[in-house]
Amino acid sequence: MKHLKQFFLLVFVIPAIPSSTFAQAGKDSLAAQKQSGTQDSIARKVLAYANNKFALARPFNVEYTNMSPYRYASKLEGTSLPESKATRFSQLKLSTNFNLIRKKTWLLGATIAYRYTDIGANLVGPGSTAPKSVDGQFHYHASALNFTYFSKLFNKTTIYTGSLMVDGSEKHFERLTGLVTGTIILKANARTKVAVGMVISVDPSAQLPFIPTFTYEHKFNNGLIADMILPKQLLLRKVIHKNGRLSLGTELDRSGFYLYNLDPNNPSQKYEYRQVDLNNGLVYEHLIGSHFVATARTGIRATISSGIFEKEKKFGDAVFETTPKPGFYFNIGLSYNPFIKKKTK
Repeated sequence: MKHLKQFFLLVFVIPAIPSSTFAQAGKDSLAAQKQSGTQDSIARKVLAYANNKFALARPFNVEYTNMSPYRYASKLEGTSLPESKATRFSQLKLSTNFNLIRKKTWLLGATIAYRYTDIGANLVGPGSTAPKSVDGQFHYHASALNFTYFSKLFNKTTIYTGSLMVDGSEKHFERLTGLVTGTIILKANARTKVAVGMVISVDPSAQLPFIPTFTYEHKFNNGLIADMILPKQLLLRKVIHKNGRLSLGTELDRSGFYLYNLDPNNPSQKYEYRQVDLNNGLVYEHLIGSHFVATARTGIRATISSGIFEKEKKFGDAVFETTPKPGFYFNIGLSYNPFIKKKTK
């Protein structure tokens, strides 16, 4: 490719963007954490597990994220570029998740997500020492049809899911992908939940098409809760008063959006950006009324991998890679869940 300078100026920096794609979210409701130790029916447990571990988010969720300025290194087609600085990052994210058909042994639902990202940077181009100020705004949307089936395997409750997803930008629908999961619940009682499974991505561009999963949740006598969903999150939770919960740990996020008109010699070529981050720090959730949950997150975000590649190729064939330095971030959100049940005496 012979458009290095223009390519560099157009794609500039890709900051850490929280995931709103269809990964296992694993967010138990505050109401569920406050329920008594009475054991639920198998059907109730399975539905709760499916909703918490396999849905995009709560039925409706809106979030705002801001990140402090940070420096980053980058490579263009394997050539290192001068260190630059991301000066601005903010993002608005909206998502909804709802059931279409609900039966005894299966569930059909849908998810819809939208993300708006505003970013800016001071860039130092190849062979230059003077920074150039650039900015950009990106729109990303994703929708999925999700099928969940409840069964038994080795006499253990097993959940199978299949998702068909289409995503894109404000300009086009871009990619049709699929996701298949299988999860065996090994143990589920009032104190401990253990499950193992796998995720298979039906996406030719996937960085990891097959991922094993492990879920472990345990309530200690002192009120602490270990909440592990590998590779998604590792958290230590504590209900700190009647309507609040504080968590400490790390969460894995994946982000992506599409880019256009980067190659003047081939303007029809489309590109995709993907990034994987670790959000390390605190999460506070507060139940407002009966059905609203306010959430605040803050801490340090570290990027594991990030890059831009041609849409038809794999993530490993990235033509532009960035290595952001860890930076401070905060996130505030509000979710609505009409299915939260009040604690019964």
